[in-house]
Amino acid sequence: VRFQPDENIFKPITEFKYETLRKRLRELSYLNSGVDIEITDKRTGMHERLESTGGVRSFGIDKNATRTAIHKDPIYIQRTINQKTAKDSTKTVPVYVEAALQWNSSYNETPIEAYTNNIPQRDGGTHVTGLKNAMTTVFKNYIAKNELMKKADKFELAGDDMREGLVCVLSVKIPQPSFSSQTKDKLVTSEAQPAVYAAVSEGLETFLEEHPDQAKVICEKIITAARGREAARKAREVTRKQILGGGLPGKLADCSRRDPL
Repeated sequence: VRFQPDENIFKPITEFKYETLRKRLRELSYLNSGVDIEITDKRTGMHERLESTGGVRSFGIDKNATRTAIHKDPIYIQRTINQKTAKDSTKTVPVYVEAALQWNSSYNETPIEAYTNNIPQRDGGTHVTGLKNAMTTVFKNYIAKNELMKKADKFELAGDDMREGLVCVLSVKIPQPSFSSQTKDKLVTSEAQPAVYAAVSEGLETFLEEHPDQAKVICEKIITAARGREAARKAREVTRKQILGGGLPGKLADCSRRDPL
């Protein structure tokens, strides 16, 4: 396929940027393990062969390369789920799920890199929802089962706690996916959510059981994030009470009457 941009349509830019193309082709090499892609810029003579035998697993490692990983092995999940369709429960659609998860020492939540049939979804969608729900369920159950939280911890773990310091790449391949708009920034295919949930749940449970030492490190990271969130909430409450209860005018004070009239 040869493509030449039309100056009447692509004004004011008709010049290709090597780095932009290289980044996209590098993504494709990760998302399609075993496929080699070569890029050549005849303007400058730059040439590179992009290949990845590790697929999405290598993609996740590369994304986490500038950070300090807290566990050695990325959690790699690869499953094909024959999911019943929403319109007809007697029919199934094959949903291929591939994901890589690895936690680092940072305290920030990195957006999940999500793709459907090699197309990126910056706004997530049903596949991302399935992954998040699976993470929350599996880690809550594992932490409770192994009594990793202290008795003094009187709070519930939240989904945000699971994703602090997490680098995650999620790729699904599904026939005839549906998106919320023509830009395909958000997946809305209903079958993707339960399929990803099933695949990620099984993969996480297997990893946690087979790697107890690494599982403990990840869970400690999650619990620490939850403690920090709870401490911040309590600090906000104390500050609010100090501000509103310190002799301010009646209109700004906390309500002290139960009778609305």
